[in-house]
Amino acid sequence: MSAIIFDVLPIFVMILIGWLVVKIGLMKAEIGDALSDFVFKLAVPLLLFRTIAEADFHGASPFRLWIAYFSGVAVTWVAGHLAATRFFGRDERIGVISGVSSAFANTIFVGLPLVQRTVGDKGLVPLSILIAVHLPVMMIIGTIMMERAEHKISGGAERSMAKVIRQILQNLVRNPLVIGLAGGAAMHLLDLRMPGPVESIVDQIAGVAGPVALISLGMALQKYGVSGNLGIASVTSVFKLLLLPACVWVASHMLGLASDWTAALVLIASVPTGVNAWLIANRFGVGHSLAASTITVTTGLGAISVSFWAYILGGAAQ
Repeated sequence: MSAIIFDVLPIFVMILIGWLVVKIGLMKAEIGDALSDFVFKLAVPLLLFRTIAEADFHGASPFRLWIAYFSGVAVTWVAGHLAATRFFGRDERIGVISGVSSAFANTIFVGLPLVQRTVGDKGLVPLSILIAVHLPVMMIIGTIMMERAEHKISGGAERSMAKVIRQILQNLVRNPLVIGLAGGAAMHLLDLRMPGPVESIVDQIAGVAGPVALISLGMALQKYGVSGNLGIASVTSVFKLLLLPACVWVASHMLGLASDWTAALVLIASVPTGVNAWLIANRFGVGHSLAASTITVTTGLGAISVSFWAYILGGAAQ
């Protein structure tokens, strides 16, 4: 158990460091935004590029991995939606934000450094395969559901599903993560290798992706906080930290995924809620406090939940 704690604790200590340097005024929160841009636009894309370009997939199909993860997402999303609308009596828009907040994992800023540290580089392969579709799937479903909930409540013209999907896909084509994954896939398929000096530069930049991502996340927590909707936020936090990884763990075993792939997926599912939940709430002007509170609470409790799931995975592997 101590080995697990020493693997997991540094992840959240770095988040805490980021939070503290802003809290005590050592750095401004805007510096964290700049670091996030560096991580999202350069460091992580290069890490994904290198991982996919050099990966050995052993003939493994990504479809079982996607089914295992997104079946867990579906169960958790529905649970979050129903909790908000049926138990707390909120409208459909809050139901969507509750579902998104329960099921949208922070795969980049927490999941990536966590998997790299606990599973190793072999865990980055399933993570990269998941990231390839995670953002598009979650953003498309979340946006479509919010559009329909908005139309149901306030009326007005509803954009067609085709227009919504086209707009999101246009944005994704310019997404640095997608570009990094596509470039790595092209290198892999063509069996190309980077020249030595280029590989050295890529390795050095990719190597700082994890630590900088964690510190920048901590610096950004100041903008979220905990306010209002604490009842729903407590439920969505439990769903995110416990229900989602439990569903993914069960599905992974039912589908017979390899142990390292299962470990990577479950650990990714157990991380705090991603900021995209807040971005969807901000885009539609509703549910800000719920999304923000869930992000903050799950990040605060993440060290406990991740350690728990790492312990479960370690015991199952023995």
